[in-house]
Formats: sequence, C-alpha cells, structure tokens
Amino acid sequence: MSGILAYLVAFLLYALIGWHFWRTRWNAPPNIAGGAAMAAGWERYAILAPLVLHGYTLYESVFAGVGLNFGVGSAVSSIVWLTATIYWLSGFFYRLEGLQILVAPVAAVAVLLPLAFPSLHPLANTEFPAFKAHISIAMLAYSLLTIAALHALLMAVVERRLHHPAMPSVLTNLPPLLAMETLLFRVIWVGFVLLTLTLISGVVFSEEVFGQPVKFTHKTLFGFISWGVFAALLAGRQLYGWRGRIAIRWTLAGFIILLLAYLGSKFVLEVILRR
Repeated sequence: MSGILAYLVAFLLYALIGWHFWRTRWNAPPNIAGGAAMAAGWERYAILAPLVLHGYTLYESVFAGVGLNFGVGSAVSSIVWLTATIYWLSGFFYRLEGLQILVAPVAAVAVLLPLAFPSLHPLANTEFPAFKAHISIAMLAYSLLTIAALHALLMAVVERRLHHPAMPSVLTNLPPLLAMETLLFRVIWVGFVLLTLTLISGVVFSEEVFGQPVKFTHKTLFGFISWGVFAALLAGRQLYGWRGRIAIRWTLAGFIILLLAYLGSKFVLEVILRR
C-alpha cells in the first residue's frame, strides 16, 4: 500500500473510529453505557491501524528526497499524530475515553494535510544537531499542549452540562472534574517543561547558525508570549489555587498563541505568500 491510497485508508479508519465513538458514547442513551464500557477492550487497539498508516504517510512525506520536507501540512499532521499516539498510550493509565471523540476526527483531517499543503522546499540547516533537537522537543511540546487544550475543552463541556438532565453517557463515565483538573495540570507541567526546552534549544540553534542568542521573529515573539501564559497559569495554580473556568481559559489562550507562534507563521509564509 503506497501513495495516496495510504492517506485515504488512514482517513477512513480515523473517520470510522470517530463515528463509532460518537454513536456509542456521545449520542447513546445512558442506559447502554455499561455495554459500551464492555467493548472498550477491542476499541483500545482499533486506533493502532490508522496510527501506523498515519506514521507511514508522514515518513513518506517528510523524508522524501533530500533533507526534511517539513511544510505546514506535514507539521500539523506530525503534531496531531504525536498527540494521538501519546493519548493512546496515556489511555492505559488514565480514563480518557471522552477525548476519542475529539482526537479521531481531528486526526482524520490532519492525515490529509500533507497532500493539501505539500512542502515547497526542504528545511534548511537540518545538518545541525541543535536544530534536530529543537524540532524533536518542539513537536513533543506541541503535542502535549494539544492534549491539554483538548482536555480543557472536554472539561468545559462537562462543566456546562453537569446538571443537564440528558447528559451523554460518555460524560457520566468520565472521572470527577477535580480528577480531570489534576490530570490537566500534570499534562501542562510536562508540556511547559518541554516548551521551555524548545525555547532554550532555539536559542542555542540561533547562536550556532546566526551567531546571536535570539533572532526575534514573529515565531520567537509568540513562542515567548505563550511560555509566559503557561508560566502565569502554573504560578496562579500554585499561589492562588486557580482552577475551573480560569484554568480552562488560560490553557486555551496559551495554546492558541502557541499555534500562532509556529504554525501561523508557516501557514502565512507557505500557503499565503508561497515562500
């Protein structure tokens, strides 16, 4: 299986998994929640097939030819693939069933992005070890903070519908909001550490290539602003006990700024300006 067929099969598998969880978890009456939980064994491994295909398509698109073809389509697709993979592994230790409804449709769209937005040219400076470390750490940071944003969205939905008389079964089977909040901050802490390492490795790479510690660009500025938002959120949690809607809003704000930092600039340069 090669070429466009792998992309289409991965898309269809993700879409089917998303539809299945919507039908059996979100849109199902509460009285069948127990039956849905019994089927969780095979469901836990069903996403492996599209994950493997997704990884294959990324390898083909990023490492095709000389250097790294890491355009905006491949960058977004890689982040979503890492997000889905980390989420799948985390599902063995935490109750994250509700995120499947959010992750699968996003991954279905993301797997096709390298086709819609192919890389215009290979990345420069890929021979530098600092650059390779910078890219690797940045992808992990983006992925973990993507999970944090999705988790925050799920918490917002749960909080809004907490007293709803017809609450979907997927929400009634989730952990209590306090437990979900504790998990959210654990993910944010790890993502924040990786984001810090991303900025530090970016400074080292700038010194190695350009001869100056920081080359201030749109990406650098928004990256430091996002770091400041997450730092303020974690400080507010420790000092003032920030939680609930405040935590959700700060998490989503930091994530949106982080998207603008890297993916926003790549989208403008590659898709709009065609550079």
